[in-house]
Amino acid sequence: MQTVKVQASTDYTIYIESGLLKQAGEYLRAVTEAKTAVIVTDDVVNGLYADTVEASLKQTGFATLRFVFPNGEASKNLTVYGEALEFFAANHVTRTDCVVALGGGVVGDLAGFAAATYQRGIDYVQIPTTLLSCVDSSVGGKTAVDLKGGKNLAGAFYQPKLVLCDYSTLSTLTDAQFADGMAEVIKYGMIFDRAFLDFLLENEAKDNLETVITRCVTLKRDVVEQDEQDHGKRGLLNFGHTLGHAIEGCSDFSITHGSAVAVGMVLASRAAYKMNVSKADETKLLCKLLQKYHLPMQTDYSAEALTSRALSDKKRAGDRITLILPEEAGKCVLYPISTDRLLDFTKQGLNA
Repeated sequence: MQTVKVQASTDYTIYIESGLLKQAGEYLRAVTEAKTAVIVTDDVVNGLYADTVEASLKQTGFATLRFVFPNGEASKNLTVYGEALEFFAANHVTRTDCVVALGGGVVGDLAGFAAATYQRGIDYVQIPTTLLSCVDSSVGGKTAVDLKGGKNLAGAFYQPKLVLCDYSTLSTLTDAQFADGMAEVIKYGMIFDRAFLDFLLENEAKDNLETVITRCVTLKRDVVEQDEQDHGKRGLLNFGHTLGHAIEGCSDFSITHGSAVAVGMVLASRAAYKMNVSKADETKLLCKLLQKYHLPMQTDYSAEALTSRALSDKKRAGDRITLILPEEAGKCVLYPISTDRLLDFTKQGLNA
């Protein structure tokens, strides 16, 4: 087992080991005095893992409830969020009870936001079941739902009490779902750690899950501790996300987050080189990694469509938007530009 301790507005520990679901109740009992645990999950994960988690919770004395919603990004909206809150209220969930977010990034984001806002905040824990949620969305306390105007525009910073990362759950992912998570894994290397990129090239991530997850979580922990509320350095974690979120939005979320971020990283890296931000063209190394892990490297959406969508991104501040660009592989920087330059940036990224 690997453990990573996070010191933020709420201190908590991330446990990384295969087989943790069967011990969920023991770990949860150690961090909360809640009498009732509400499992929030989607209809896919519900059939795979919710019974195991619920049995463990009951064995350690929790009463349990289960709120299940349809799988997919389309459910991460105000309607389903409101239904979760109404479910809590109808079942007399109190401020001393807790939420268990069991699933991928959509589940974690929505359940966390519901926990953050129900009765002004109740305890919650993250039990990620996808690679993407293990390495990224379950850690750091960002919770949100999407609005028609853009992704993650309604949310709160709200840290979990605990993260249980049982990577045995990754065995039920499709190849495409695993690849989605690898986009975020590669992102960490591009931002912070060139040696990690070399490790990913020389080894198979699936054969080194504990090492890969622990490295990503540790890198994210270090940033969150320095900038929990995302006023500066934490913005680096959005490498590939400005245009990645635009790709997701343009596709009505039919293109997955990881695939969109993969393309977003390529566009940002290519534009950074053309803008003389990068010392070398890191697009070649990035594409080598994306190709190895079966991720896309281009999009058919126009610069105009992507720019229009990106202008609703939450990283925009007035007439400025902060891009995250690589100076070199393993070192990204925050690069604010005026919004009237975003179209040119996007065009440079698209033109190979």
